[in-house]
Amino acid sequence: MDKTRSAYISSCEVSEIEEVTLGGYSQKIAIEGKSKSLPVVITLHGGPGSPVPFSVGCRGLFPEWTDAAVMVYWDQLGCGINNAAVDNLNTEAFVNMTVDLVGEIKKRFPENKLYLFGISWGSVLALKTAVRVPELLNGVLVYGQVLKNLFFNDEVLSAFESAPKGKKLAVHNIIKTNTDCEYKVLDANMKKLYKLLKKHTNAYTNKNSKPLAVGKIVKGLIASPDYTFKDFKAIVNNGYRQNEILWRELLEADLTDELSKVRVKYLLLQGDTDIITSTKFLLSEDFGNENVTVRVIKNSGHIPSAAAMEECIETLKQFIR
Repeated sequence: MDKTRSAYISSCEVSEIEEVTLGGYSQKIAIEGKSKSLPVVITLHGGPGSPVPFSVGCRGLFPEWTDAAVMVYWDQLGCGINNAAVDNLNTEAFVNMTVDLVGEIKKRFPENKLYLFGISWGSVLALKTAVRVPELLNGVLVYGQVLKNLFFNDEVLSAFESAPKGKKLAVHNIIKTNTDCEYKVLDANMKKLYKLLKKHTNAYTNKNSKPLAVGKIVKGLIASPDYTFKDFKAIVNNGYRQNEILWRELLEADLTDELSKVRVKYLLLQGDTDIITSTKFLLSEDFGNENVTVRVIKNSGHIPSAAAMEECIETLKQFIR
C-alpha cells in the first residue's frame, strides 16, 4: 500500500474492518469516512458476486466518496473476503442479510442519515430492503435498476436486427429459449449472450465513452491492507455461477410492484444505452409513486463509464445533503 493511501486512512475519523452477523452468517464489512458525523452510505455491489468497484478492500481507495459520506463496503456472502458456498441461497436470503446490515449500521450511527447505493444486482437488494425497512432509511440511489425482463427482452433482439445472419439467429434462439431450459443450457446461453452484447452493442459499456478505470481499482484491491490474495481471487472465482436458484429468480424477476411501494426517496440512474436493464422500459412505466425518480446518463451502458461514475458521485453528494 502506498504512503498516500495509508496517510488518508489514518486521517479518517472512522476507517475499520468490523465483523457482523448477517442472515446468520459471520461476515466482514469495511466502514470509512473522513468524519463520523457525515451521512452513511451502504454500498451494494452487482454481479451477483462482483464486488467491484465497491468492496471491503476499498479502504483509502475512494476519498472522493469518503470525504462526503461514511461509506460501508460489504462483499456479499460468497465472494471476496466473505467467500463461502452459496449454492442454495435465494434472493430472500441476501435481502435478509442486507436488512440485518442496515440494522447493524443504524445501531452504530443512530443519529446519522442512512442511504443505500446499489448497482445492478445490488439494486434488487436496495429496492427490497427499502420496501422492508423504510423507517431506517433516508433514501436510495441505484444505477442500472433490475426490474423486469433482464437480458431476455425485445430490445436485446432488436439490437441485432442488422447484425450478420449467424449472430442474429444465435441471439434469436437464446431469447426464444428464455429460461425454460436446463440450467447448464441457460448458463451457456447467458455467457454467449454476454459476449455478443459486449462485442457488438453499447448495452454493457458504451464504446463512445471512456471506460471506468477497472485496472486501477484492481491494483488498489491487490494492494489493500485488508485483502489477502485468496480474498482477491474470490472476487473473480466464486460460486455464484453454480447458484441456479438465484440466477433463475433474477432472470425471471418482476419488481415493478415493489417500486410502486417504496416510501423513501428513490433515485434511479440509468445509462441511455442500457438494454440489459432496459432504460426505455423504465421511462415508459408510470409507477404511481412520487418517491421514485428516473434520471438518464448519456453515453453510458449497464456498466457505468468513467464520466457516468463521476456523475454518480456528484449525484450522491447532492442526494445526501
